[in-house]
Amino acid sequence: MTDYEPVIGLEVHAQLLTRTKLFCGCSTNFGAQPNSNVCPVCLGLPGSLPVLNAEAVAMAVRAAVALGCTIEPKSIFARKNYFYPDLPKGYQISQYEEPFSRHGSLELELDGVTKRVGITRVHMEEDAGKNVHGVGGDSLVDLNRAGVPLVEIVGEPDLRSSAEAAAYLRALRDVLVFIGVNDGNLEEGSFRCDANVSLRPRGTEKFGTRCEIKNINSFRFVQRAIDAEIARQTAILDAGGKITQETRSFDPDTSQTKTLRSKEDAHDYRYFPEPDLPPLALDAAFISAQKSKLPELPAAMRRRVVEELKLPPAAALTLTGHPGYARFFAEACAGFGDPIKVANWVVNEVLRGAKSHGLDATFSVTPAQVAELLALVEAGDISGKQAKEVYAAIEGSDRSPRAVVDERGMRVVSDAGAIQAVCERVLAAHPDQVASIRAGKKGVLGFLVGQVMKETKGSANPKLVSSVLEKLTS
Repeated sequence: MTDYEPVIGLEVHAQLLTRTKLFCGCSTNFGAQPNSNVCPVCLGLPGSLPVLNAEAVAMAVRAAVALGCTIEPKSIFARKNYFYPDLPKGYQISQYEEPFSRHGSLELELDGVTKRVGITRVHMEEDAGKNVHGVGGDSLVDLNRAGVPLVEIVGEPDLRSSAEAAAYLRALRDVLVFIGVNDGNLEEGSFRCDANVSLRPRGTEKFGTRCEIKNINSFRFVQRAIDAEIARQTAILDAGGKITQETRSFDPDTSQTKTLRSKEDAHDYRYFPEPDLPPLALDAAFISAQKSKLPELPAAMRRRVVEELKLPPAAALTLTGHPGYARFFAEACAGFGDPIKVANWVVNEVLRGAKSHGLDATFSVTPAQVAELLALVEAGDISGKQAKEVYAAIEGSDRSPRAVVDERGMRVVSDAGAIQAVCERVLAAHPDQVASIRAGKKGVLGFLVGQVMKETKGSANPKLVSSVLEKLTS
């Protein structure tokens, strides 16, 4: 604890999952040859005119509605003027005074405590290109990303720690991925944030001078960058100095932030309405149509599976960590009606072999195979140990668990006479444990059950084994 309270607000840029750019028909595919997905519009050549991408508008509205924002019936685009090599027009088409949405919020959960964080606005804008440094000693510019559609989500300065900032970022990413408008890929730059950090004396209301940390592209770096900036500002204030408003970057190798440039204010960008685009009009029917396309959001899904299905919170968090995981769990539950057993199997077995990239998730088995396997265990046809053997046999194939059981003759032994013979041998080999049970230490019975299961290679019915052992040791 220090004498200062951090005040943190995040500005998140999320790429919309359209096939083409915001104002032209160029592809948004990642990883193409440099400067191959470009045209006169996104290169800013004289005489070219922008045409707004309707699908980008629909996705942006869905994002804003999911975040509880009020959608404005009329908004305008503006030119944000600045001069960097990666901005071919010399300005960025964005929204400023009249964005299409305002006043939302997002819930984050940290250490079992839920906090609501305000969202100032969600607006649309085009991305800039990318500077590539150190190529043969030169700096080059790749404009494939120029014109890619983004939503900028401007959060209120309601966060008070780096951990809260990381939790907010994860919660926001979950929402955008679940509604299918962003792939949440921090490594490829399609989801990135700027962090505004300031300090104020504890117990005061007035904000301190803020510094902005640009383009943080991992949850871990968000925490490290904010902690480093808090430490830097604390040291300056403790020494009697003043914080200078500026834009900084974070170096993960040194765990320090460093100056990029003096911080611009809105007037420095000389915003004015974009003359080549008409005002954006969104009627009630369009907004309602986008709202109807929203699925159940991850936070609501977590609450539902905990309250209605009685899943442990940790399992609920894992199963709602990706929309593909949630779909797999729901489909497996449709085939086998015990959600707790399904959740245990999916979390502990299925997700170990699962792979996710963006909105896609692949699994080594199908929900139907899992449901059939659990039904075999439930019916007493195979034991839990045998189920893992069957699972290993069906991974990466379309084989039926029942067919594997039949082929390998893996039916559970439920013959009381055969099981009793094994139990008697186990008891004879462990007289000390038998004496402990007869002395009242019933917990030792589990050890003996395990020995019988080991000797039968997991083929004995464990309930029958326990019953026989209780009878023999009574």
